[in-house]
Amino acid sequence: MEQTISIEKRIQEVLANDPLFQVIQETPAEQHFLSEPYLNELIEKKYYSTPEVASWFDVTDAQLRYYIKPFEEYLFDGRATNPTTATVIRLDFKAILKLRMILLLKDEYRVKGLKQLLRINEDGHMIKQVPTQENLPDTTYDKRLDTLSQALAKIMHTGLFQMEQDEETEEMKLTLNEDFLQQKIKALPSESSQEIEKLQSITEQLEQKNQELAEKVEGILLSNKEDIAIRIREKHIEQSVLNRLENEALTQYAKTKGWQLFGKLFNSTQIEIEKKQYIAAYIEEHFPERLKQELHHYHERLVE
Repeated sequence: MEQTISIEKRIQEVLANDPLFQVIQETPAEQHFLSEPYLNELIEKKYYSTPEVASWFDVTDAQLRYYIKPFEEYLFDGRATNPTTATVIRLDFKAILKLRMILLLKDEYRVKGLKQLLRINEDGHMIKQVPTQENLPDTTYDKRLDTLSQALAKIMHTGLFQMEQDEETEEMKLTLNEDFLQQKIKALPSESSQEIEKLQSITEQLEQKNQELAEKVEGILLSNKEDIAIRIREKHIEQSVLNRLENEALTQYAKTKGWQLFGKLFNSTQIEIEKKQYIAAYIEEHFPERLKQELHHYHERLVE
């Protein structure tokens, strides 16, 4: 019998490496996204029309199409098999999930911010990320972990140690096998007391090395998880700073250029160009310092 999985787990599998899903997971909207009523109606191998999907998201068909247009390559993954025509758009399971994330994040990031998160250029194409030394698998880390694992296996193979669970913390700990040690000592009746003391000293050294190895493994794993979380948060802070500066620039533009708007009432294109130029200059002037301050505050809170 085929085993079924929950819709929440299936969504997490489908969107495991999706940039917008990583952002959603950092917000309170994650649980709402994973438990909306329309999910019970979705069939993974079926296609749905935009009016039907729009009714689920409480928007009009025109509004839905407005947010489909800039993100077509992201939504459809460049699939030629998608049954979409010039007038009729058909959305499958994955495309509907992606479109829902766009609608949930649009107020905070706007279309421009979402494109930056998805690395979509002005032509509407997604920029493929070229692997760098920074995001390549850490082979040094893997080798260290393999070496530590092999050392631990050899220590366990001697029989001098055993795994026990701490009753209070429920953690597994490596302890000295006293019974095994006593048996080995008794099996050496002809050995001098000096040799026995030497064996005990070696045993204590092995136990100390094992503890150090276990602490190093735990430190490596913890450091790796913390670095990933910090990079994701820093990217979120950078986007938030850009959004705030854009809003500040719009407000400042309205104050400083408002007296000129009447004279250009019938030349909206010129107004839009000037506004974009003003916003770009404002962000370029304030972004480095503002980002530096935000990241400084974030890292200060990490230290605390």
